[in-house]
Amino acid sequence: MIRTAPLPGMASPAPPGRMGEGRPPHGGGAGAPDHGSRSPRPRATRRRRVVRLAVLLLSALVAAVAGTYLWADTRLDQEVDLAAMTDRAPQGKGTNYLVVGSDSREGLSQQDRKDLNTGSAEGRRTDSMILLHTGAGGTTMMSLPRDSWVTIPPYVDPDTGRNYRATPNKLNAAFSLGGPELLVRTVERNTGLHVDHYAEIGFAGFVGVVNAIGGVDLCIDRAVTDKDSGANLSKGCQTLDGTEALAFVRQRKQEAQGDLGRTQNQQKFLAALAKKAATPGTLLNPSKSFPSLTAGLDTLIVDKDTGLPQLMSLMQTMRRVTAGDGRQLNVPVSDPSFATSKGSAVKWDAGRARQLFTELKDDRPVSVGQRK
Repeated sequence: MIRTAPLPGMASPAPPGRMGEGRPPHGGGAGAPDHGSRSPRPRATRRRRVVRLAVLLLSALVAAVAGTYLWADTRLDQEVDLAAMTDRAPQGKGTNYLVVGSDSREGLSQQDRKDLNTGSAEGRRTDSMILLHTGAGGTTMMSLPRDSWVTIPPYVDPDTGRNYRATPNKLNAAFSLGGPELLVRTVERNTGLHVDHYAEIGFAGFVGVVNAIGGVDLCIDRAVTDKDSGANLSKGCQTLDGTEALAFVRQRKQEAQGDLGRTQNQQKFLAALAKKAATPGTLLNPSKSFPSLTAGLDTLIVDKDTGLPQLMSLMQTMRRVTAGDGRQLNVPVSDPSFATSKGSAVKWDAGRARQLFTELKDDRPVSVGQRK
């Protein structure tokens, strides 16, 4: 037999004895289409089904987190316009956050006020003030005692429109006289540090955040009983709920250093809060992480340039410094019971405070220690 090469475009003939081998006939006629070479599609194994289900659940979780994030971002009360303020301190190096705890009763019912011992005063005043600096030179959490004797810059009363000249007063008076804007200007005037972001939380938000993460673990070196704040805490390590934690950070009459002792309690509490919020049981548990993210939104006030990314950065920075990666201190003080026309106040140590503020402004490592 003479074998000829196939013409271009034609398939080579099958070897003898192999034609149609293993193929079911399709109509038996010549030229019938040959589809029999495809193997049946294997059914999905149990492992594949589990993987697909896991992917679907993960996708749903990611979508839920993204949705919660976007929802929370739109809930932020960005009422403070730092960019519109005048008479500001010049921009320094690094980033400065002014974190304020106010005694705002917003969001509290009459029963809540009774349970929390907040009283019936309206409006809001500052209960705590912390300047958090972060940059290449390190991170420093500096408490500003609310009774600090400072100079309040010139301002216009927002209710009457009356102009006031610069005058000495306690730091918390700035907030009550002119709100967050005057407080920021007062802090900047007396420290020389430019405030980049402002965040303030009221009583209701504070309690909500603590309760949302299941309480805060704190070791107290002595029993604390205070009628004004409602504190009634035993000595030793314990888990404080929102009401107990609020009472702990507000009380000061049992503190030998008064307002300075309270600022130390506040920093101790923040360290415990950051530690609890960073545990896997909280971060990886949506039933805890989502509520803690949104629990304080109703009483949280920030500046117009602060969104959730900046708040997340603030919390991460605070978590690092309270874990030991940074410094926690008070403004250096020369007299914690300085007599003034406004009553007893806290007088800063001018020289050491100026050195500390300069180091922070230049974003250099802090060398000023806490005087015992």
